[in-house]
Amino acid sequence: MGVLIWLLAVVLTLGAAAGPAEASKNHHYDFFIKEANYTRLCQEKTILTVNGEFPGPTIFARKGDVVVVNIYNQGDKNITIHWHGVDQPRNPWSDGPMYITQCPIQPGANLTYTVILSEEEGTLWWHAHSDYDRTTIHGAIVIHPKLGTTFPFKKPHKEIPIILSEWWNADVNQLLEESRKTGGEVSISDVNTINGQPGDLFPCSKNGTFKAAVESGKTYLLRIINAGLANDLFFGVAGHRLTVVGTDAR
Repeated sequence: MGVLIWLLAVVLTLGAAAGPAEASKNHHYDFFIKEANYTRLCQEKTILTVNGEFPGPTIFARKGDVVVVNIYNQGDKNITIHWHGVDQPRNPWSDGPMYITQCPIQPGANLTYTVILSEEEGTLWWHAHSDYDRTTIHGAIVIHPKLGTTFPFKKPHKEIPIILSEWWNADVNQLLEESRKTGGEVSISDVNTINGQPGDLFPCSKNGTFKAAVESGKTYLLRIINAGLANDLFFGVAGHRLTVVGTDAR
């Protein structure tokens, strides 16, 4: 299960701006499930994506808002999307687990999800809830405080989403099928990734390595998402002090 962590990295913080209270809003997103070619570790591979992006698009909202997501399955297999950590009060039909709260979205079909953000505030994520498709079909959900309220800490200079995940050169769903036949574990990934990129120590990876520019003396909010499936992942920033300010949007 993925874990979402907010971290304040101190590398003087700014005062939080407060505005007038505002009613909740509806936000609309279109997600097109489709294949795209990506190259990692010197090998090109066809993967399932949302809107051709890996990782997928970030959803932005505020506490109490409603997010409406139209899913268009232009891929070649059944799919569902889960909104990880969202309570969905009295709305289980938009939760996403395949064959539990819904039938899958078949190729060529579409479905609209209604995501109710009731008490959530912070960092969550969305991902495919079908086989191992979530290895490439996932993205962040950033939930800011309601207008007129603020973070329970001083406003950071900048927010940086960080998605920790994995990459397999092989077809992950084929690996999953093999593990089901043998009763064994799915093979460990070829590399761990940060925002879809391996580190610069890996082959053909230096130019794509994720980098975040920071200024000394300022505070940054790192929105960290564990999207891994097979590996235990640990996170730190060498030479910097990190303070956990929230987990799972609570």
